[in-house]
Amino acid sequence: MKPRIGLLGIMQELYDEMLPGITEHQDEYARAVAARLADVAEIDFIRPARNREDIEEIVRESGARGLDGIAIVMLTYGPAMRSVRALLETPLPLLLANIQPERSVTAAWDMADLTYNQGIHGAQDQANALVRSGVPFSVLTGEWDAEEFVEGFGHWARAAATVTALRSTRVALLGYPMNGMGDILYDPPAMLRRLGATVVAEDLGALLTRMDRIEAGRIEGLVGEHGQAFEVDPSLPAAAHAYAARFELALRDLLEEKGYRGFTQHFDSLGGDGRFEQLPLLAASNLMADGYGYAAEGDTSTLMLMCAAQTLIGEANFSELYAMDFELDSVLVSHMGEGNPQVARGDRPVRLIDRELGIGGLGNPPTLVFSAQPGPATTAALVQLEGESVRLLVGHGEVLDTPELPNVEMPYFHFRPYAGVKDFMDGWLSLGGPHHFVTNLGEQGERWRRLAELLDVEIEEL
Repeated sequence: MKPRIGLLGIMQELYDEMLPGITEHQDEYARAVAARLADVAEIDFIRPARNREDIEEIVRESGARGLDGIAIVMLTYGPAMRSVRALLETPLPLLLANIQPERSVTAAWDMADLTYNQGIHGAQDQANALVRSGVPFSVLTGEWDAEEFVEGFGHWARAAATVTALRSTRVALLGYPMNGMGDILYDPPAMLRRLGATVVAEDLGALLTRMDRIEAGRIEGLVGEHGQAFEVDPSLPAAAHAYAARFELALRDLLEEKGYRGFTQHFDSLGGDGRFEQLPLLAASNLMADGYGYAAEGDTSTLMLMCAAQTLIGEANFSELYAMDFELDSVLVSHMGEGNPQVARGDRPVRLIDRELGIGGLGNPPTLVFSAQPGPATTAALVQLEGESVRLLVGHGEVLDTPELPNVEMPYFHFRPYAGVKDFMDGWLSLGGPHHFVTNLGEQGERWRRLAELLDVEIEEL
């Protein structure tokens, strides 16, 4: 879905006396801007805001309409103190779009043209007021009808939608997190204040009850869907495949019914319970493909970032740095068997195999095997520092086109950092980068930068 952004077009009544019809003239300009941005966001423009009452009413209406953010456009100069109260009180992310109707100042301009195009005047006052009020906001300067501006606005709008979504995000922790794993620990109330996501511990017994209630017809149907989507190994036992499908359906029902945007589980929690037959690796992979967040070992920190990445970019993959390859100047990225098949390379089938896995002391979990599509890729991780202090760590590089690894029975790919594996790993470790992170295909740095800006968190890029 496109982000829904309110356009707050600010001017003032003073100019109506100087230039009769200026409000209508600038209203038309604002609607042209809204139309130009329609490919990247659904723009909600009500009317020009000519005084404090207008501004406060429009901002309130933006919140009531369930919008994802507010883009401020100075239609003329407007004293910024009129907007401070409304912008302090709104929870919506803010953008100051520094634009004007005309591209160039020409000899044909008169005082009317100067007044129509003096938005930069008000943008300075507005930015100063926001900075001094401690309100996070983004700035985007450009030619409003140029593709570069539209693309930049689209990146910001997606970040705004992500911030707004995080504030209502609920994720499920199945059982307990892995004991002794330090980089997943954080202060939950602090993260609720900083990121907005809520972690809910789910009872494993209730999950088992859901599994027991799944009808045979639904299981058969999902097994059939797997057969259409994947190359299923003939040696995969039908009973193991059916159990994995039952697990997936129960998790889907849980997430949908309770409004969770993702889940995490730890193998010892499920294995130690004694009532589960296998780990839900296939379910995790397929749920990621459908836009849910996922992280292993009870890592709710990376789970929250996965949820953010699914909204911010889409097709997010839960990842882990597994081993270095100095010959390829890369890092092998993989995990226990979870991977988003949406990132799989298109020239090889995604295989579903019977896979031996002793972790958790459970039976063989049906597992997808694939490598990611070669090309640019971006990694991102949350570094939990102290309290509400977090660092967003973003890495840039590429997925290499490498031969298959026939003995690696799980999703994998080689990630070559642009910085080189040695400098990349020195930086990642020096900055406290955790071993779980998110990977998205493509160069996604701009979206991560906008998200950090709106969340007011530190960002480091490698």
